[in-house]
Amino acid sequence: MTRKLTLNAFLLTTGHHESSWRRPESDPHAGTDIGHYIHLAQLAEKAKFDAIFFADGPLLQGSVAQRPASILDPLTILSAIAPLTTNIGLIATASTSYNDPYNLARRFASLDIISNGRAGWNVVTTAGDAAAQNFSQPKQHDSSARYARADEFLTVAKKLWNSWEPDAVIADKNSGKWADPAKVHAAEHVGEHFQVAGALNVHRSAQGHPVLIQAGASEAGKDFAARWAEAIFTAHQSFESARDFYQDLKVRAGTYGRSADSVKVLPGIVPILGSTEAEALELADSLDELILPEYAKKTLAQQLHVDPETLKLDRVLPDGLEKVVSKEQSTSRRDLILDLGYGKNLTVRQIIRELGPGRGHLTFTGTPEQLADRIEYWFKAGAADGFNIMAPVLPSGLEAFTEQVVPLLQDRGLFRTDYEHSTLRGHYGLPIPAVEHGELIR
Repeated sequence: MTRKLTLNAFLLTTGHHESSWRRPESDPHAGTDIGHYIHLAQLAEKAKFDAIFFADGPLLQGSVAQRPASILDPLTILSAIAPLTTNIGLIATASTSYNDPYNLARRFASLDIISNGRAGWNVVTTAGDAAAQNFSQPKQHDSSARYARADEFLTVAKKLWNSWEPDAVIADKNSGKWADPAKVHAAEHVGEHFQVAGALNVHRSAQGHPVLIQAGASEAGKDFAARWAEAIFTAHQSFESARDFYQDLKVRAGTYGRSADSVKVLPGIVPILGSTEAEALELADSLDELILPEYAKKTLAQQLHVDPETLKLDRVLPDGLEKVVSKEQSTSRRDLILDLGYGKNLTVRQIIRELGPGRGHLTFTGTPEQLADRIEYWFKAGAADGFNIMAPVLPSGLEAFTEQVVPLLQDRGLFRTDYEHSTLRGHYGLPIPAVEHGELIR
């Protein structure tokens, strides 16, 4: 079968550009309007996208003055969207640090069942003391402890999802037997972090269990992804960086006995489109002009692990920031920012404008044809299996991409013209996991 692009719509309130909510066409209250998300999901499904995706975190992030900060729980949003869509995948972020396996496995299994096998879980470990303090913990656990917990968390989740064999439910009215007890297995897990008897009180879904996704860029994160993830969400500013990451993840997956095709690498891209380059640049400038630097500088300082007063808007970054390391935050996004600042000799104000559209994800400004060329090149040259499309403004940015770029990709034979499957695993070309006595066959 000819290899096809994977396209997810990464949805964020009014759009990924931090000033998107200030645009005349934007509704600043859209982030808590379920009708807004239903419309976006149906728009993406009409364009035959693989999935929609929601990021999330168990804390109030950034400054409430900077951009819409009231964000609904993604599993709740997707549960509302599921019955109003038919084919598109539904991916939510949830933390292994601030949940328990039984409750979270059940919630994702429930979404998987009501959507007929379209659920995906973006697994995060959640760095930062601020989140820990929302869960009766004064400080976060270190990275190795968080990943050790996450590793055991997924072990338990898979035991629970596989505690029901595919044909366990009989529903035989004549015999009076609803399910075969011999085909429902207790998890019986006893580990360092969790003791879970099982079995899950939700039966197996049409795709076996939700697709597992991960977005770690650290060494620990990449190893975790290589072992568990079926798709990797990632951020890169250059083709070379994306290609190196792509090759690294495929090789790492092999060390766990997995094929390169068993994991999809999906960089994020922010498309700012115009009928001409000049028109696209005008739109980009109009968005950037709405950024308020006093708010953005505070966010930048937090990402760089420094006091905001260290940064001067019209000066380049101070020397030596690569040596400033905080245990509270990961370094992968910090390193990307330093590459921008030191590599391009940008001032703080210029860095803020570079990060405004997508917080470090690749921003593309140009025509639909130019974007289709870029996507095709990365896809064919070994830097991506597809992309998370991060519209700068919603819904207009997603409308522009689906109406102007998707047809070009379809004409080139790079993207489907209709759905061939009804599950997220089917869209991603992943097999349904087999089970035997409740355990995953690897």
